[in-house]
Amino acid sequence: MHNLVFIKSCSTNTGARISGFRLIADLLLFYHRPEKMQIDPIRARFPFCIVWTPLPVISWFLPFIGHVGICREDGVILDFAGPNFVCVDHFTFGAVARYIQLNREECCDSSLAEHEIPDRYGQSDLVTEMMTWDDALRKSTQEFQHHSYNLLTCNCHSFVANNLNRLGYGGTGRWNVVNLATFIFLKGHWVNKAAIVRSFLPFVMVLGLGLMFGGWTFLIWLAFFAFILVGWFLLGTYCFKSLIHL
Repeated sequence: MHNLVFIKSCSTNTGARISGFRLIADLLLFYHRPEKMQIDPIRARFPFCIVWTPLPVISWFLPFIGHVGICREDGVILDFAGPNFVCVDHFTFGAVARYIQLNREECCDSSLAEHEIPDRYGQSDLVTEMMTWDDALRKSTQEFQHHSYNLLTCNCHSFVANNLNRLGYGGTGRWNVVNLATFIFLKGHWVNKAAIVRSFLPFVMVLGLGLMFGGWTFLIWLAFFAFILVGWFLLGTYCFKSLIHL
């Protein structure tokens, strides 16, 4: 009887110690979290961010069009860079020019994942668990590693929109290439002044040369090009939804 009481007492003390250790570990994780959230453009670390950089040639004519990626919790950039290829920690078209840091707390319940776990009797149950930020990015990466790249139908914006839908960011699963591009254009923060110059200087030079040698004809063709490109993505996103992959 005394032995039984002693065992129960030891079990209680052990459980209390384990709970205490867990509490300390949780506190340490909590207080270290702000340090992980720091953005470091020099090391190309943008935790919980969407990042943007201008594209060669296309951005020279339409500076609001660029290449986008999304970042892991540790700030490493992921971007859909080519057929069956998601680039990790090497932004394909150069250094980040603009970024938006997202609030992890705005990811809704669509980030819940169901897993089928068999028990020892061969039966299986669906277990629901919260998917972390990196879990969602990993699943989207695995998906897009089996997709062909196409500038007009399946591109870097499709990849980032897929991640945001998987996370349920902003309480919605309706992210697409159009509202994502608008979100970056309106809310994006410039990394520095050099990034602004790098993004707009080629456009200013092309525009100046075009006006010098082409005049109104150049402006008309530029406006027509912009209208066709923007119109394609609007139609493919809202009218013919099977055209653009998400």
